[in-house]
Amino acid sequence: MRPESTPEAVPAAAPIGPAGPAFFALPPALARKADPALIAVDDAHLAAIRDRLAAEIAGIEDRLVRLRATRARAGQEALDRDLEIHRSTSRLQLLRRFGVDLCLGRMVAAGADEPVYIGRIGLTDSTGRRLLVDWRAPAAEPFFAATHGDPQGLVSRRRYRWASRRITDYWDEVFDPEGLDGAAALDDQSAFIASLGASRSPRMRDVLSTIQADQDAIIRASSRGPLVVDGGPGTGKTVVALHRAAYLMHAEQRLSQGGILFVGPHRPYLAYVEDVLPSLGEDSVRVCTLADLAPEGRDGDRMPEEQDPLARRLKSGLRLLDAAAAAVRYHEHAPEQRLRVETPWRDVVVEPAAWTEAFDAPEPGTPHNDARDVVWDALIGSLVEDDADDDVPPHLLDRALRQSAVLQRAFVEAWPVLDPAGVVADLWSIPAYLRICAPWLSEAERAVLRRDDPRAWTRQDLPFLDVVRALTGDPAGARRRRRQEAVTAEERDYRERVLDELLAADDDKESAITGFFFGDDSAGVREMLLDEAALPRLDPDAFAGPFAHVIVDEAQELSDSDWAMLLRRVPSRSLTIVGDRAQARHGFGESWEERLERIGLRRIQQASLRINYRTPEEVMAAAEPVIRAALPDANVPVSVRASGIPVRHARIADRDAILADWLAAHDEGIACVIGDERPFGHPRVRLLTPVTAKGLEYDLVVLVDPEAFGEGIEGAVDRYVSMTRATQELVVLDSGR
Repeated sequence: MRPESTPEAVPAAAPIGPAGPAFFALPPALARKADPALIAVDDAHLAAIRDRLAAEIAGIEDRLVRLRATRARAGQEALDRDLEIHRSTSRLQLLRRFGVDLCLGRMVAAGADEPVYIGRIGLTDSTGRRLLVDWRAPAAEPFFAATHGDPQGLVSRRRYRWASRRITDYWDEVFDPEGLDGAAALDDQSAFIASLGASRSPRMRDVLSTIQADQDAIIRASSRGPLVVDGGPGTGKTVVALHRAAYLMHAEQRLSQGGILFVGPHRPYLAYVEDVLPSLGEDSVRVCTLADLAPEGRDGDRMPEEQDPLARRLKSGLRLLDAAAAAVRYHEHAPEQRLRVETPWRDVVVEPAAWTEAFDAPEPGTPHNDARDVVWDALIGSLVEDDADDDVPPHLLDRALRQSAVLQRAFVEAWPVLDPAGVVADLWSIPAYLRICAPWLSEAERAVLRRDDPRAWTRQDLPFLDVVRALTGDPAGARRRRRQEAVTAEERDYRERVLDELLAADDDKESAITGFFFGDDSAGVREMLLDEAALPRLDPDAFAGPFAHVIVDEAQELSDSDWAMLLRRVPSRSLTIVGDRAQARHGFGESWEERLERIGLRRIQQASLRINYRTPEEVMAAAEPVIRAALPDANVPVSVRASGIPVRHARIADRDAILADWLAAHDEGIACVIGDERPFGHPRVRLLTPVTAKGLEYDLVVLVDPEAFGEGIEGAVDRYVSMTRATQELVVLDSGR
């Protein structure tokens, strides 16, 4: 996030832990785990964490008071002050948000004298003693990566479950019973697995304390090149993607400097996951949907799809994007005839070669609108050089040519300012223009692309708007730059006049004023007098990039032209690509490697998640045949837990009664109705479609008339996705009942 010069709001302080050392609030059913022999060491350590947090919070608060009271000069000093305020505020928000529950658990290594405690952040006491190891640090890796097959040098591991800053449960795993020095509370492994299906909240909670070894290996994988993470429902793809973003920002300096863009499938998804990255101590990752990459797509998730299958197929490919590039080049047409320009001294003849030379002046890749000033300056410069003589000073000839209405009109026709949306609209509404820009299209293909309202944008238009905007640049950008340069020049002139007046009024040429403003070290002082507040600010698009790394979730839905939008923002080709081929609504018959190589990616690494931690066995048993019927080779994950609740079938008319009964029986958790948007009016009930439910999860899913979703792959995928959103219970309402 960009630091602001205004003070940042910080939530009011909350208690960071109990007044005493009793950090465990285990229910009666877990009384055996409350044995002091099991928890006394943890109690003492958590008390030390509590005390250190209190001291650090007080120190940050004092530092913020001092920083905000400091009058920083303009320029770098002000920027450094604001950055420090931002960093301090972010850490204070994190400490107040969690307190002692920053601690995720502990691990005991073979031969170690004491446990190592893992936290959301690193923490040391005033003597330098390590209280918490940041979960992203290499030293914390065994806590997540250890398995009984590969214990990573650990004797044991303990994970905590926190509620209201008390530990309400914990799980011990022993990897080497002979090396265990002390007691451990051993549960059946199913107790920990069952905890993964705890009630859902309106927003996703980070699951640091339950990250599994297969997930952790992907989170910590190198960012060099593209990495594909393929996994079915409930395997933790989104968890991996979000935690990987936080990990990479911490672990790889080049990414923290270049920034990470995280792309989700739709706005309900973004709302669901928005708390995860801040809870992981990361607030600088840019998060958006694919549609957000183009300004025309930022009106929400209801932008229509292209209805005609042929039009959708044409716009989904890469070749038609070449037509968009040709549409921009079409407006860069050097005149082929001589032009006579009158000046107060004589006529100046502009030869076609002068235009051609000027058109070659911009650096390759310069956007069309940004290049206008370069072309114009090059044209005027060449004319002045060719026609200036002793009778006509060059600066006067330069001014006369720039003010010539004839030359200005010719230049506007040869290199006009382009509106990106207007260029794309012309492609879809002017048949001759599309024929020139895409001569390979048949008459039938051009006809299906034509529309009466050319700016009635669909989801498939966004890649074209994006590429044209990249090729043209901001139509107002050059104007803003010229204004900024003019204001800067005016400010500098004013500064020099003030300094001249100061010098003239100072009779003592050896005075402090003269030395301060006119001495050998006065350049920096003079720069400080420039009023930066008077300068017009350029406001670059936050999602324009380039970024050092891009993470995209639900990537199986992206078309080739969608990928072009993303790849334009990550020149390094450093990507994390998360998806499930079996959840692609329009089919995904090829391999990931084939799809990605077609769009220009190389040296693709792949990882697979095959264990379903979210969806109970009962639901997967019903969902698997649905997707297998359409996609026999679908990567259907294996569920590791059961809810004990069979899938139910009922009538559509029973919807409200089913929801009311569930709400009455459950004090927490979220229910979702998929396929029926009739209002219900309860804060714990969501109404979604199969598309907007993708990537989300709910305790109860009520699936309404799934057969109405249609036939073929699209219908099967919609049913499969909808069914596998359930973490506890699935009820299917059939129209035939």
